[in-house]
Formats: sequence, structure tokens, C-alpha cells
Amino acid sequence: MPSTESAARALQDHAVLWSIGEIRATDVVNAACDALVAGLDSPALRILAACTRAEAIHDVPELLPPALDELGLAFYPPGSAGGEEAAARALAARMLAGELTPRELAFRIHQRFGHELALAERLAELDDEYDILEYSDRTPAQVDVDVTAEALRLTQRPRVSPEPTDPQT
Repeated sequence: MPSTESAARALQDHAVLWSIGEIRATDVVNAACDALVAGLDSPALRILAACTRAEAIHDVPELLPPALDELGLAFYPPGSAGGEEAAARALAARMLAGELTPRELAFRIHQRFGHELALAERLAELDDEYDILEYSDRTPAQVDVDVTAEALRLTQRPRVSPEPTDPQT
């Protein structure tokens, strides 16, 4: 059974990956269930975890922010700079966990953020390197090592706090 800390991190990562369209709403519901099993608990988390597959797509946008808030986790609005950085870190963590290859990480970062996200710019550049390997003296394994090092850098960097929401609410 995962610790409550790792379950909270997984739920947070699922939330940001969902907000950028990387994973489905049902994946967020599954992460909420895992969080409950790991010992996290709050009223909104229980409601989120109880969503059926059919309900998830409609209910996750409404239920996720209060569930994260009750647990003291950040909700990043879609398109926010903090959310994009958190998503890049979550993708890097997935690669380090073996869920993505280094090539897939570089491609997804480049596809999602182009060269516009300063935090992950090096990964976008490395995706470009994969594309021109036949014209360079580098091997795919050498680029994989650089991507892995960059993923480690991203996951070890301190996380940012969410951007402030409307102060009048």
C-alpha cells in the first residue's frame, strides 16, 4: 500500500495531467480511490472516488478542486504557468517510474509545450535531437541519458505553489 504522501503526490500529478489532457477523468477517479485506500480522507475525495466511469467526464471538473483543497493540495487552473510546470514534472516522474520511455517524455513535452515552457525547454531541444540523429554523431542511447538527467532535474526541483485565484472569491 502506498504511503499517504505518495498517494497525495500521485493524486496531485493525476490532476495536473488531466488538466492538460494527458490522461482521462477516469484516471483521476482511480487515483482518488488509491488515495482513500492509502489513508487520505475527506468528504470531497470520497465523492470523487465514488464517480462511475460514465460520471467521471462530467463530474471531475467540479469535484476535483474541492477534493484537492480539502487535502491541502494545489489545483492548477488549465493553462496556468504553475499547472504547466507541475505537468512537466509529473510527466518526468512517470518516465522515471518506467511508464514512459525517454523518447516519449521528450516528445510529449515538446508536443504539449513546444519551446515555450522554460522549465522544460531542454526536453523540447532533446526531442529535436531525436529527430536529427541520423545526421549527428550521437546515438539514441546518448540522448536517452540526457533526457533521464533532465527528468531527474525536473523532479528534484522544488515545486511551485499554485497561482492565486481571484482574490474576491
